[in-house]
Amino acid sequence: MTEASLLNVFKSAVGSNIDGFSTVRVSEEGELAHVTLSRPEKHNGIDFRMLKELIAVAESLRHKRGIRAVILRGEGPSFCAGLDFKSVLADPVQAALGFARLWSPTTNVFQRMSLAWRDIPVPVLAVVHGSCFGGGLQLALGADFRFATPDAKLSVMEAKWGLIPDMGGTVTLRELVPIDVAKELAMTGRIVSGIEAKALGLVTHISDDPLEDAKKLAAEIATRSPDSVAAAKSLLHRAWSGAQDVALSWERRFQRRLLGSKNQRIALKASLEKQTIAFSPRKWRG
Repeated sequence: MTEASLLNVFKSAVGSNIDGFSTVRVSEEGELAHVTLSRPEKHNGIDFRMLKELIAVAESLRHKRGIRAVILRGEGPSFCAGLDFKSVLADPVQAALGFARLWSPTTNVFQRMSLAWRDIPVPVLAVVHGSCFGGGLQLALGADFRFATPDAKLSVMEAKWGLIPDMGGTVTLRELVPIDVAKELAMTGRIVSGIEAKALGLVTHISDDPLEDAKKLAAEIATRSPDSVAAAKSLLHRAWSGAQDVALSWERRFQRRLLGSKNQRIALKASLEKQTIAFSPRKWRG
């Protein structure tokens, strides 16, 4: 699918009035979708346009059955340096609307930017290099896996502005690090290297070539049933912080849906016969 046709799908998915992508590039490499932040001269700082485009892309990929993984990365010297305050404050109307959304009882667009990737029923792999600050870190934490260079710089930068992480970071941080680590990061805004981020639990893998290693993991996961992969992602997000009986209930419910399904039968046959068999398109929708 071409980038132009993908744009039409994205616009239809969210009813967006975006007339063309200028801050996010989308391409496909076989069954692998690449989503690239494209404001390199701003270290991919997030403005209102990028915010809307990222949500549009994530919402569309959620319903695209032909992909098996998504790689999320940044063009230029950094993954994402966080919210572009200068650009945001230059549009007082949008800034006021964004501020007003803090009174909304539901998830707002700032939170959706990072959390929407959790709803995509395929693995999302963030490739981190250069700066990964504030909203950029929260975007990366919304992915299922993070591959970072050893010298990448990561920070819960909101403390620098007298703020707290409010773009989904509360949800993602609690799943990755102990509460004392989260508190220290949120209270200090301290910048940590990729190596230290791996030790803390913010990063999944350290690599000199994170894009290539992300592709290898995506390819490995693609050898498994797309339905079981989607179910595992959904199950773990639902059950991770829940009570034991709730988690076990989700286990039983999801396993019932998988047992005897077409892709489960294909996986069983491939395992027993020690051979690779092509899977059917994913049917799992969460």
